[in-house]
Amino acid sequence: MNQHTRFDLPICLAVEEDAFFHSDEIIKRYIPDIIGQKTIVISEEFLIGIYKEKITDISKDFGDAEIFAMKEASFDEAVAIAKKVCVEDIKVIIGIGGGRVLDTAKYAAHISKAVYICMPTSLSNDSLASPFSVLETYGKARKTFACKIPTAIIVDTNMIINAPEGQTLSGIGDTIAKHTALFDWKLSAAKTSTRIDDFAYALSRMSYDSVYHCDEKNMKSRVFIRILSRALVMGGLAMEIAGSSRPCSGSEHLFAHAIEEYYPDIKISHGLAVALGSVPACIFQSQDAKGLIDFYSTYGIDISPVSYGITKDMFADMWDKARTVRTGRVTILDDIILDRVQLDEIYDRMVEGK
Repeated sequence: MNQHTRFDLPICLAVEEDAFFHSDEIIKRYIPDIIGQKTIVISEEFLIGIYKEKITDISKDFGDAEIFAMKEASFDEAVAIAKKVCVEDIKVIIGIGGGRVLDTAKYAAHISKAVYICMPTSLSNDSLASPFSVLETYGKARKTFACKIPTAIIVDTNMIINAPEGQTLSGIGDTIAKHTALFDWKLSAAKTSTRIDDFAYALSRMSYDSVYHCDEKNMKSRVFIRILSRALVMGGLAMEIAGSSRPCSGSEHLFAHAIEEYYPDIKISHGLAVALGSVPACIFQSQDAKGLIDFYSTYGIDISPVSYGITKDMFADMWDKARTVRTGRVTILDDIILDRVQLDEIYDRMVEGK
């Protein structure tokens, strides 16, 4: 992309205690003309049950907005919501939930050209601010679609502190994976004579550094939640500026995609799959993986493949498949011969956590 390419940035990023209870005041501060426009709140049935009080409160603040329970994170669902928004002259979409809800609401807003306000209930990956939505297409097959990033992102630190710990760990995994992704991006640029966007690179590196070098080791602290929120948003903005997912996605993501596509029965979140992939990716890149392994152990991120039911044969096959899941994406996997002895050694090292 040339430097004259236009990109969008969110007008508002608010990370505050009880932000969901005064989201209208936050929006008034940044985008006052939105208040009073016809709005719809998108979430999932079980979240609407759990957060009834907060979601009802948000609906009231935005002129008794309709609360819509989406059924699935699919392309069809996003299109159906977009159709409803266009037909009923709705101007604002508020997405409240995890990655599934946010990706669906974000794509619906993109198609319908509605203003999109993103309100995450957990910080499980960097899709909250990214210019992409991952949606089901046919059956369980999923595809990544380009779309517009949110106009506003409101993070309620209380919500995140009370979210399931696994989701926060997943968000940490997705952030730390930028270490190997950036290495692969540089490698790809050198081999294909494409230019790296220095600003996107710096943002992604800052996202990684802010979490990796964070002094606060307690994931439930507001300080850490604030740092992680900003790190995930920075990752999303790096992708928006680069015009691709390269600043945040390399060989470690190909490994995660291989699990999602070929081993759907393995129960592991995207962020943790990426964390798992980052250790071997680091070793393939001839970087020292000890720092990553120590970091994961500090936060209690389990990188033992055994914990997720991944055997040595499956692990080797996943890396084999990782080379083929995204054709045209140049990574370290194009440069190395996958050696079964080395893969088994890496597997053992990850089981031991050393």
